[in-house]
Formats: sequence, C-alpha cells, structure tokens
Amino acid sequence: MSAPIAAAGSGTVANMPGALPPAAPMKPATAGAAAPRAGAHTVVPAPRKAAPARLRALDGLRLIAALMVAAYHLGGRSGEISAAWGSSPAVQFPSMSQLFAYGCLGVHIFFVISGFVICMSGWGRSLRAFTASRIARLMPAYWAAVVLVTLVFALPWVIFEAVSPSDMLVNLTMLQEPVGSDRVLGVCWTLWVEMRFYLLFALFVVIPGATRQRVVFFCAGWTMAGVLAQASGWEPLKLAVMPEYAPFFIGGVGLYLVHRFGHDATAWAIVISSWLLGQHYAVAGLWRPAADAGFAYRSSLGIIAVVTVGYVLVAAIALGRFQWANWRWLTVAGALTYPFYLVHEHLGWVAVRFLHRHFGLPSWAVLPLTVIGLLILAWLLHRLVEQPLTPRLRKAFGR
Repeated sequence: MSAPIAAAGSGTVANMPGALPPAAPMKPATAGAAAPRAGAHTVVPAPRKAAPARLRALDGLRLIAALMVAAYHLGGRSGEISAAWGSSPAVQFPSMSQLFAYGCLGVHIFFVISGFVICMSGWGRSLRAFTASRIARLMPAYWAAVVLVTLVFALPWVIFEAVSPSDMLVNLTMLQEPVGSDRVLGVCWTLWVEMRFYLLFALFVVIPGATRQRVVFFCAGWTMAGVLAQASGWEPLKLAVMPEYAPFFIGGVGLYLVHRFGHDATAWAIVISSWLLGQHYAVAGLWRPAADAGFAYRSSLGIIAVVTVGYVLVAAIALGRFQWANWRWLTVAGALTYPFYLVHEHLGWVAVRFLHRHFGLPSWAVLPLTVIGLLILAWLLHRLVEQPLTPRLRKAFGR
C-alpha cells in the first residue's frame, strides 16, 4: 500500500475524521400498548439510565486504528522509514515488524467507523449544516499539518525533500490527489476517499432527507454500482464509486442502522455483504506472495482476520456492548486521533532519524518516544488550532 492513510474521520476518522454527535434516542414505546386500568395498583418503573451523550468506545477504537497505521508506517514497511532508521524496520524489530505490517488495515477500520459516524451525524441535517460540519472538522488541523510538515522538511538538516511551493498551495485544497500534485502528507489519499464518500452521502441521503428506506437503497445502489464498476473496468465510474473502499463505508452505515433501529435482517444483510466484499478487496490490494511482497508481507488469513475484528468491534459498539467504556479520557483520545493521524508519518521519519541515528537511542525506545511525542503535538494542534477555528468555520459555512 502506498504511503497510506483520513478521516477521516470521524468520530471520525475519518472518519476517519469527525466528531461524534449525540447517540440516537431510544425508540418510544410501541403505539397502542395497553394503558393501566383506572384505580389499579400500578408500579411506576424506574427511569431508564440515560444513554451516554457520546459513543466513547468508538473514540477509543479510532485511536487504536490510528496507532495501527503509525506502527505500519514507522515499523512495518520499507521505503523512507528505512532511511530514517538506517536499515529496514525488519532489522530494527525482527520479532514485531511482521505484526506491524498489518497496521495498514487500520485505514479500513477507519472507513467502517466513518460510515457509522457520517450516517449518524448526517441524519436529519440540512445540506448546509452537513457541509459546514465536514469543513469545520477536517480543515483546521489539515491546514496546520500541511504547513507544519512543509516547514519542517524545508529545514536544511532534514534530509527528506519538501514539495514545491506550488504543490504545497494545491495541497491546502485537499484536492492534490485528483489534480496530480505531489502530496505533503502521505496519508492524504485517504481524505480524498473520504471526500467522495461525503459527496455520495450528501447527494443521495442528506439532500433528499435521511430515512431508513432511503439509506437502505443508498447502500444497495452503491454496492451494485461498485460491482458494476469493477466488472466493467470503466475508470470514471471506478473513480466515482470506489469499489475497493465502498464496502467498508457501507458496512459502517449498515451498523448505524442496527444501532438506530435495532436488529433487522436487511441491515444485517448490508453489513455481512459489505464484510464479504471488503475482505476480498483488502486481500486483493494487500496480499502478495512472500517473494514479491514489496513494502511488507501479509498473509491472506491475517488480512481477513484484522478486517473481521474491525467489523466485530464496531458492531459491538453499535449494539451497546461497550457502554461501560464511558471514560472521559476516551473523548480526549478521539480528539487527538485526527491531528495525530495527519502528522505521524512524515514527522515520524524526522523524529526516528534524530532519536535513533543522532542520539543513539535503541529502536525499542525510539518507537514509543516518537509516538508519545506525536500525540503531544496532536494535543497542541487540537488545543491551539482545532478548538478556536472549528466553531468559527462551522458558524461561517452554516449561515
């Protein structure tokens, strides 16, 4: 996989990127239920404990997915990180690099989470409100990360090459992938994937108005469009419907239907079919024979297992199995995920090179120190950039 992952978002990951909205309210009692007889002795049931305002377990899963991707970029593949270490990560982490190689599948887990969160946050919103929420959530940290990485790579003692000023400016639009400019952030390709998902969801769900039936048709239509695009090989259609990534978003949307409306054969059919297609595309994209493994080797069974665990964890959260994990620090973890995800790869190269090759720290210490340092940087970006700018952008674009 090339310099992977966005946002995404979500909440979210992207989502991979996006803040989690309040959980859906409990469904009202069935209409027509028998009322107690007048004068009869009745027992007033204790009020049900209010659902948490935020699915904090989903925040925790987002951070785990981001750490998986970081483990892959810093210790599970070759390429530029080998120049930072001075040798292949397989030499630095002989017993762990093979496990780190599966970290790239954190991207696919992000996409499942993003499908869940975007369906949740987009339900009942106007197009303007939906668009404002996406711009306000994605852009502040992204702009800061693009500028920060460009400046760091421009320093004379940093060996990694910065992009041209023109390409850096194009990167501020988040459209560098389709226009063919060099990327400042290696993970930004996933944000381009997320943007196309947002566009499809806005066109077919947000604009006409979200209903259960409309979301089901959206999932079914997108699934068939992806299959037809893959079968036809028509590149414009493949670009629009993303057959290799669509199943993961669709699976997340299906799990939100389960979360909102309860167990339902149609919703579970959406989830299961998306998992079946998703594992196929993940294996097709990431498995290679050991002799031709490229950056990293992964077995097909290992890929299937990681994808399955991702689906199962999101499903468990959707079904309320992790309501006990309602710790406030998970909200902080979720807030750090997106800025950490944006900066971890390229700035991780710089940190690894200085800590390992200039200061002589052992690799087993460099990796956790680098991750901790990048999490601190992510907290600074969240406090100094996202917190002041996000509400202003939401207000400006939501008018």
